[in-house]
Amino acid sequence: MVNLWMMGRVSEPRQSTGFQRLQRRIANFGSRLRSCRCPQASGNTDSRFQNSAPIKSALLECMNALPQPLENRPFPVRTALAVDVNPEVFAVLASALNPDTWCIRHVPNNIAALVLAEKTPCDLILTSEKTSGKQDVELLRKIRSVRPHTRLIILTDEATPADVISSMRERAFSFFSRPFSSESLAGMIRSAAEGPCWDEGIEVLSATPNWIRLAASCDMRTAERLVQFINEIADLPDAEREDVAIAFREILMNAIEHGANFNPDEFVEITYIRARHMVMCRVKDPGKGFSLDEIRHSALTNPPEDPLRHATYREEQGMRAGGYGVLVARELVDELIYDEKGNDVLLIKYLHDAHSSKLSKEKAQGA
Repeated sequence: MVNLWMMGRVSEPRQSTGFQRLQRRIANFGSRLRSCRCPQASGNTDSRFQNSAPIKSALLECMNALPQPLENRPFPVRTALAVDVNPEVFAVLASALNPDTWCIRHVPNNIAALVLAEKTPCDLILTSEKTSGKQDVELLRKIRSVRPHTRLIILTDEATPADVISSMRERAFSFFSRPFSSESLAGMIRSAAEGPCWDEGIEVLSATPNWIRLAASCDMRTAERLVQFINEIADLPDAEREDVAIAFREILMNAIEHGANFNPDEFVEITYIRARHMVMCRVKDPGKGFSLDEIRHSALTNPPEDPLRHATYREEQGMRAGGYGVLVARELVDELIYDEKGNDVLLIKYLHDAHSSKLSKEKAQGA
């Protein structure tokens, strides 16, 4: 186990025998330069070049003495910090990061993580599942007070919707509570590692565990982060949670693509409401809107005799494959309601009595 954690540590560079040989060649080159006579001025214009051959020979010797693999030898330039993560999570982290440009360090707890982060900039931090969401949010708050652009992904076995909201306010990159898939975590790690500045991607306008208002930048990476946050906040049974998450993602992606043309300077407005017998999501994009009866690029308007008509239209218009978002969302929620303009939509999912009789104690406390 110790060897596993040592994988990411970077050892001190040692002086290679190639560099030692190079130093000796350079010293010898200097001696030979000093032994060469400076050409004296004379009537022969070629005399000033008569001693150039020994110099060229020595210079080539020095150049050939350089270690050849040097130009292809990578060295980690970015640091990921794993806080007491289990071997499974560590394997996900290691597989998601490019080993040529990342080194992974390990610390045993949040206290050690804070000490290291204060001394050394860490580009990405994964917290331990053994700590609560509340404890990890406090770690995030302290780290960002000294390293304001640190990307931190919270992993935890113990979390409430209030903890997720607090993590969003403190600019966590993402939040995962058990159970979560390794594929989802790996994708979020790659997004954190490869993406540009992200700090302003999601803004909490107003939030309680039952009613949340957000503004989100219209780019794919922010959308995926937002879907994960909403999925963590939703206090729903697994089946209903999955239905709401998929439907919300489809409508959100439509808003970002067709309403804002993937312009990160534009924002969508998001509202999430958890009532006793239903959950509602509202997505409003900055676009001009549309009519459901006129969107030929959507499978929603396909006639029964031509179920793939929209695919032909999308291909003719040079659009990506797809067009099933609204149709999928309509099947997964109970009501999908657009406003008159077409850029503001409500998704409503009604809950069964067995699951809607009472909100959880954590939500009541968070409110």
